[in-house]
Amino acid sequence: MTEKGFVNEDVQRMCEKKYDVIYDFENGFAGVILNGKCGFINESGNEITDIKYDDVYDFANGFAGVQLNKKWGFIDTNGKEITPIKYDAVYDFVNGFANVIINGKLGCINESGKEITDIKYSNADDFYNGFAGVCINDKWGFIDESGKEITDIKYDIVYDFSNGFAKVELNNKCGLIDTSGNEVITIKYDNIFNFIDGFAEVCIDGKYGFINTNGKEITPIKYDAVYYFVNGFAQVKLNDKFGFIDESGKEITDIKYDDIEDFVNGFAGVKLNGKWGFIDESGNEITDIKYNSFNDFVNGFAAVKLNKKWGFIDTNGKEITPIKYDFVYDFVNGFAIVNIGCKSDFINSSGKELTGFKYDEVYDFENGFARVCIAGKWGFIDECGNEIIPTIFDSAGNFENGIAKVTYQGTIDIKGNFTPLNTSVNKS
Repeated sequence: MTEKGFVNEDVQRMCEKKYDVIYDFENGFAGVILNGKCGFINESGNEITDIKYDDVYDFANGFAGVQLNKKWGFIDTNGKEITPIKYDAVYDFVNGFANVIINGKLGCINESGKEITDIKYSNADDFYNGFAGVCINDKWGFIDESGKEITDIKYDIVYDFSNGFAKVELNNKCGLIDTSGNEVITIKYDNIFNFIDGFAEVCIDGKYGFINTNGKEITPIKYDAVYYFVNGFAQVKLNDKFGFIDESGKEITDIKYDDIEDFVNGFAGVKLNGKWGFIDESGNEITDIKYNSFNDFVNGFAAVKLNKKWGFIDTNGKEITPIKYDFVYDFVNGFAIVNIGCKSDFINSSGKELTGFKYDEVYDFENGFARVCIAGKWGFIDECGNEIIPTIFDSAGNFENGIAKVTYQGTIDIKGNFTPLNTSVNKS
């Protein structure tokens, strides 16, 4: 019986003796039946209604439907009837409103039980973002939360409001209305997609373009595909080639690339004839289109790959290093880790190598120092590559406030002199 949710066993036993049926508790209340009539009790076992109804619905969002003499109404959590028991059917409250039916027609009530519309619609959607679609004779329009029709009931299909606009369809064409019901986008498109960051993709006869929130077409409707704006630019496709447009709709590149990547930190990768390069936000190619692969710009540098080796370019497209490394990591705090074989080193922002690839493992610079490892022992270098603390520790953490945590196995004499167990780790 625990599924019925009673707070204590005395209340449970009392209720079980009194009622013919006790339904499971939902949202703090349970329907009960006595002598063929229904009502509600709370979790203390108190009746919040008379046991008089012919049927009841579970509480949802603070209200429950109740039936008497084949008619329905609503009660609140105090058991008060907020509507007359007069409706042929009722639906649960959603977002503060519920649909009700009389003689096959539908209307809407608010949480006070007030009918905010006439009972005249053949269908209606739930309220979403302040508006609900309503239907008469297979035509649709919208009402607001006061019940006012903000549009004529004339559309074949309506969609929920999103970002202040709703898509509507008429004669197989789409447009957009605003929250005042004005058709801000002419009903002429085959499809309109959601606004994101102030722009929406539109389609006519299999071709695509963009409109802004004023309904202005910022591009011709000519592309085979368009993609949403990222960092101020959108990819567009025409005749199996790609290019970019800016937020004014201007093509900043020719539509000529085989593939492109979105702009990141002011630059985008572009592909032509199987090779990659970079363009800037003006559409200028800052590198030759010659690389096999690349990483996005981070902290002013991008890793590029050529013939299975890696190097770096700066924001002018200049190679600051030879393309010779087996693996590279992004620049952090002015330095990047680079690998040749099993050995690691650092390069600075000029591309200079610091240590001559003598370390087995290294970590990024933090607070002016980097942890480095040889043969399982750790030490520290400074930003010039000098080993300021020898590689004698079993583990080491980053410096914080001038102190780094280390672990060390060795011996100490009475004068405080340390001798590591494996002295060979100091020799490099």
